[in-house]
Amino acid sequence: MAPRANWKGFLRLSLVTCPVALFPATSESDKIRFNQINKNTGHRIKYAKVDAETGEEVEREDIVKGYKVDTDTYVQISDDELDNIALESAHTIDIDEFVPRDEIDNRFLIRPYYIVPDGKVGHDAYTVIRETIRSMNMMALGRIVLTNREHVIALEPLEKGLVGTLLRFPYEVRDEADYFGDIKDVKVTKEMLDLAKHIVEGKTGEFDPERFEDHYESALADLISRKRAGEKIKAPSTPRGNGNVINLMDALRKSLKGNAKSERRPARAAPRATKKQTRSKARARKAG
Repeated sequence: MAPRANWKGFLRLSLVTCPVALFPATSESDKIRFNQINKNTGHRIKYAKVDAETGEEVEREDIVKGYKVDTDTYVQISDDELDNIALESAHTIDIDEFVPRDEIDNRFLIRPYYIVPDGKVGHDAYTVIRETIRSMNMMALGRIVLTNREHVIALEPLEKGLVGTLLRFPYEVRDEADYFGDIKDVKVTKEMLDLAKHIVEGKTGEFDPERFEDHYESALADLISRKRAGEKIKAPSTPRGNGNVINLMDALRKSLKGNAKSERRPARAAPRATKKQTRSKARARKAG
């Protein structure tokens, strides 16, 4: 089944416009998820929406949005009233400006979307916009409304398409000074820094997400499989603590020696699983 678009509308750069659709670029649907159940009956727990004062269940059509202004005082807002303040960005991604990619603080990044032409028309305009952004070697900033909220979205080319990443507003990013203020100013010697650099050099490689493994997800699948087989699960032994590092220089030197031993040890070439194979294995583990 083809994925369903999260949003459809228009992408506009000045007078150049084309119809586009937005699709999530990431998914967590393959992750193992749990339901809450009654351990005495094995039945799934059902949550009812009830009035906090009367305790009576409230029908879906009687539930509206409310903004709390005081204790037990709410301003009710209807869906029609929200529709009346709909912005143009509810239907159009209007490119406002271009900025260098390295100027966007990673803390402002939320989630990525694939932006593709919607239908057979508009591919020419889409290509013009995409190649304009590519030629500028920048990111295009626009606005979009998703789930009744306006977001800033940063667009950049990816192969034949565009990736749009939602950005946070300044009020959503906490000030680092509130957290880093108590960190002590420690002077690092050149010898310590050189040793640490040697350790890093021994662990340096190319970014390859295919090598990432979700160890917790694998352990969950194994646990479920063993439980289904009726195996009794024993609690793991408590891991021993490493203790406090007394001498930082000694720790750095030992780490460097450990790296050297690892490099001398012959590596076993293991076949790398493709994304499709990894997903198939995950589904097989779920099926038991």
